[in-house]
Amino acid sequence: MSIEENIKNCEMYLQKIKQYDPEPYYVNYFFNEYIISIKNTLRAILEEANRDFGLFISENISKEIFLQKAKMKNDTKAMEFLDWYIIRSKKEHENTYPNFILKICEFQNKFKKLPEIKIKIRALDRYENDINQEIKVNLSHEKLRSKDELDIEIKRQLPIFLEIINHKRRKKHEPKVEKNQVVASTFLDIDNQNDVELVYASEIYIPVLKRLVTESRKKIKELTNYSN
Repeated sequence: MSIEENIKNCEMYLQKIKQYDPEPYYVNYFFNEYIISIKNTLRAILEEANRDFGLFISENISKEIFLQKAKMKNDTKAMEFLDWYIIRSKKEHENTYPNFILKICEFQNKFKKLPEIKIKIRALDRYENDINQEIKVNLSHEKLRSKDELDIEIKRQLPIFLEIINHKRRKKHEPKVEKNQVVASTFLDIDNQNDVELVYASEIYIPVLKRLVTESRKKIKELTNYSN
């Protein structure tokens, strides 16, 4: 599958996550597929480099195998590309949300599944350091039993949520959150860090992925003098 097809899959699964959020069962399913498509795209970058540098790697490609083959062929330009790619990738993943997606990729590689999804309420319009409050609802076969149950639980916890978030907002001279400005979303926790909203992180990562693809192709072309 080409890089373009993998990116289209990422975008398709992102839309599915948005469609079903905050239903944990379907969000989990489509986020899992989204992460697989992310990994396929990142792998495809190395596969394109493998073809363009003529390394002839036939097994499942990785940075380690790419480097090993480049060293065997004494291909300094392939090694230069890999050094550049590792540095550029680290730079792209310095921020919280891209780093979160990368950690989820690593978690899925290790455990073949995703961490447990949580449902939380948050302010519709985000401000830095806003709180998110977990909503505990009964699930049936990992699915919400009814939208009504979720709405009841949100209404029950809403007064406390509004009190806490608006106390913070007042101190920072930010807009007050009204009860009709609160939504439920799915969140994940990785490495015992703050929970991260799945839709938001997934949306932010698509441009990161596209930049890595575009800049990697440009770097490969620069090093191989290859022209499409």
